[in-house]
This record gives sequence, C-alpha cells and structure tokens, in this order.
Amino acid sequence: MSIEYSLYYLNTLIETSSDAITIVNALGEVEYWSTQAEKMYGIPLAAIKKNKISSFFKKEDLKLLEILETKKPVFNVYHQPREDKHVLISSSPIFDDQGHLIGAISIDQDITNVVKLNEKLSLTTTELQKIKQQYNLQEQMGPLSEIKGSSVAIQTAKELALKVAKTDATVLIQGESGVGKELFAQGVHEASLRKNQPFIPINCGAIPEALFESEFFGYEKGSFTGASKDGKAGKVEMANGGTLFLDEIGMLPLDMQVKLLRVLQEREVYRIGGNASIKVNSRIVAATNSNLEDMIKKGLFREDLYYRLNVVTLKIPPLRERIEDIPILVNKFIQEYSAKYHKEIPTLLNSAIEMFTSYQWPGNIRELRNIVERMIIFIDKSIINAEDIMNIFPVINRNIDKEGLAQEKAQLEYDRIKEVLIETYGNKSAAAKKLGISRVSLYNKIKQYNIKV
Repeated sequence: MSIEYSLYYLNTLIETSSDAITIVNALGEVEYWSTQAEKMYGIPLAAIKKNKISSFFKKEDLKLLEILETKKPVFNVYHQPREDKHVLISSSPIFDDQGHLIGAISIDQDITNVVKLNEKLSLTTTELQKIKQQYNLQEQMGPLSEIKGSSVAIQTAKELALKVAKTDATVLIQGESGVGKELFAQGVHEASLRKNQPFIPINCGAIPEALFESEFFGYEKGSFTGASKDGKAGKVEMANGGTLFLDEIGMLPLDMQVKLLRVLQEREVYRIGGNASIKVNSRIVAATNSNLEDMIKKGLFREDLYYRLNVVTLKIPPLRERIEDIPILVNKFIQEYSAKYHKEIPTLLNSAIEMFTSYQWPGNIRELRNIVERMIIFIDKSIINAEDIMNIFPVINRNIDKEGLAQEKAQLEYDRIKEVLIETYGNKSAAAKKLGISRVSLYNKIKQYNIKV
C-alpha cells in the first residue's frame, strides 16, 4: 500500500466518523478540522486551518491545549466548549518516533440533544407536578388512578403501594420493562405526605456515564470547564422535601452506587467543586427490571446499597399475569388515541378482544399501548375484527389445532354476520345481500349462533 493511498484511506476513515475530529500541532495551530467539526461548531475549514485554535474558543474551554501541557490522554470526558454545546471528548497527545510532542488530536461526540432532553424532561416533570398541585388533581382523581385494572394481581400491588406511601420507607419497585413502574412511583409520591413537594425522576440508563455525577449532585460555579457561571443543583438536591425516583437503578455504575449509598446514609450531598455539605431530606423510590441479587453475585451491584434500597419491595405483575385487565386497558387506549387522532371510537368484536388476550405481551403495557395506537391510525373501520388486528400485528396469532378449526370457522362466521348486521342497522335483507347468502340462510345462522340484533 503506497503512502499516497494510505492518506486517502485515512482521510476517508476520519470523514466517515459522526464525531468532530480536530488535530493541532505543538503550537496549538489547527492542522486538521473534519467536516463534522465544521457542522458542529459552525466554523469553516478555510477559516480555522493553520490558525491558532485559541482564536476561536476561550483558552479555558479548550481541552486540546490542556492535553498539549499534560501530555496525557483523556477518554469520554464531559466538556462544554461553548454555551450551546455539550460534548464527550476523547483526546490524546501525538508524538513522533523520537518521542517528541508534535501535536494533539481530539474526538468530540455531540451530546447536546441528550443533555437538553434530560433537562427538558426534568423541567416538564416539575411543571406537571406544579399543575397537579394547582388543580388538586391528586384529590380529584386519587393516587394510582392512572393504573387501570381490576385483577387481584394489580389490586394487591396498588394496595401495598398506597399502604407504604404513608411512610417514609425506601421502596424498590421490581417489574419487567413496560409494566408501569414510573406510574407506581408517582402514585406512591402522590399518596404520601410529600405530595406537594417535587417528584424528581432520574433514568439511570439514559445518562451518559461522564454526566452521572453532575446530574446527581450538581456543581459549583467554575468547578470545571464550561460549567454554568452560577453553578447548578443536582437532581438529589432538587428532590429535597419530595421524592427522588431512580429508574433502572441496575444501570448505575459501581462508583456512583458508592456515592448514592453515602447520600442515603448521611442525608447530605456535595456539589462538584464544592466543600460545603448540603442537607437533603428526600424519599427514595427505585425501580429495576434486573435481578439485583444476581447482579450482586456477579459483582455488578453493591450488596449494601441493595439492602438499603430494599426496605419495601413492590412487585408489579406482567400483563400476561393479569389477562382480565387487558380489555379494560385496550378500551382506555382506544379512547385516548381516538381523541388524539380525531377519529370515531371503533367497536371491537369479541374475536378482536380475544386476539389481545391470547397474546403474551413481552413488552407489557407499553407494547399494548403501541399496538392500540397503530390500530387507531391504520384501521378506518367502525367495527374491528380479529383479521384486522392480525393485519396490523401479525405476531398476535392463536395456535389452532385441527380440532379447533371448526370452532375457529364458527367464530369468524359469527363475527362477520354480527359485523354486517351492525353496519346495516339490523336490516336482514340488506345484510344477507352483503354477505352473499339467502335471507333464509341468514335467519338460520342467527338462530344457530344466538346472535342478538
């Protein structure tokens, strides 16, 4: 491979990256500025190449200059080179074959949208909590009112949640993905004496590892490059007096588990860059779909933190263990999405309901909600049968053995006749014509299947 071709290969490799790549020489002058860097920072290559990078960014905001001084690499470090940019930086010094420093390279991953989305989620949650308090919705609707179902399994879970809510005990909510763990956490908060204080959720599986500490504990002004001039409170501090909900607690890194345990024990936090402790009095509700005991055996979760969190365990049943609740949930979601998409509320025949109740729902309520939304969007019929459901979600299918074929045929025939009778407002002549059978045959079928019209 020639050197000339090697340069082409290397250039294409760098330009293919979705991250911004910058290379400076030992004097801090830009030697390479990728297309993605142009897009990310809005500085064209022609303007910045061969110029000092410090002419375009504040010196204190430049990790590359720091690397030129320390001559040590860093990986996945949170950085804010500009007020409107949040990045994860991996940066290394560059040496020649004699060991002389000739420059540095920086790879910047843009996480601005992740940070802003996280802040927006926190703000939205806080605002929603204020609205609920303003209109006193908790008292009008009652805690856990969003959790629908009359099955013994779900009623038992709700009763335990309401019982423990009156205490300040730490709660560990266990359940598969999509069963509604956050709804239970909110219900526990709304039924507690802390209901007029903040409910602050943290999704431990959605925060980049480099941001964990600042998200949890906040930071003082000037504590690191790009920090807000006024500092920032962390989620633990924001939840003071209220409830801190730690979703997907099993995704919390081990070093953060140690720090969280200290907060639980000492009831105080230290902001990054701060020396003074801040007292916090928040109720902890954690949730997981992982087996934390197995994670403890594998060294992935601290045993002492597990026992600190596991004061009261609230187990949320999967949807397949509360089949009788499925029609209730389907009806709730039908009304919700019919209103959202300005569509007539359809009628589901028994065969369609059976399609829902015969499926195992590995994605639980979240999956059920998605399928009902898809049904409302794509099926433009006032009456929905089993075949309609299968068309939009083929995975929902019943295992029919040979003995069950006759029963299946009869069920489909019953559904079709009833559907047409509803469409023709009970006019049997019109229904028979639409079905392609004689009126006598239709009367016989109505009698055979005991169809009420």
